[in-house]
Amino acid sequence: MKNLIRNTAFVLSFVGLSLIALLGLSSCASRTNFLISTVVPAAEGTIRIKKDKNKNYDIVIKMYNLAEVERLEPPKKAYVVWMENEEGRAKNLGQTISSHEFLTKKLRSTFETVSPFKPTKIYITAEDEANVISPSSMIILLSNPFH
Repeated sequence: MKNLIRNTAFVLSFVGLSLIALLGLSSCASRTNFLISTVVPAAEGTIRIKKDKNKNYDIVIKMYNLAEVERLEPPKKAYVVWMENEEGRAKNLGQTISSHEFLTKKLRSTFETVSPFKPTKIYITAEDEANVISPSSMIILLSNPFH
C-alpha cells in the first residue's frame, strides 16, 4: 500500500512538473496572424517569435496565397520582409520567394531568421529591388504590434 501511494505521488508530481514545463515553453513563443491585406486580399500568414537560449529572437513566417510579385499592380520584383524594433526603426530582413505547393496552385512562402532585437511589428512589402534600405508604401501583409 505504501508503494502504491508513493508511486501515485511520484506520477502526479511528474505530471505536474511536465505541465509546468509545457506552459513555460509555450509562454516563451508568440504566434500571431497577419492582418488581411488590402493589396492582396487572399494573402494570409502567420508569425512565430521565440526567444532562443542565446537571447536572440527566432522569427518564422509562413505565408499563403501570395500573388506572384510580377502580377501586382504596378508589377514589382521582390517581396521583402521588414521588422520594426522598439525604437520604431524598420530593418530589411530579406527577400521571401513564393512557390507552388506540391499538387496545388496555392502560392506559399516560408521565411526564417534570427534577430538580436525584439520585434514590435513585422510586415511584407512589394519592392522594385530586394536590397532596399527603406520600405515602400505597398504593404502586402502587416502584423499587429507585438507586446
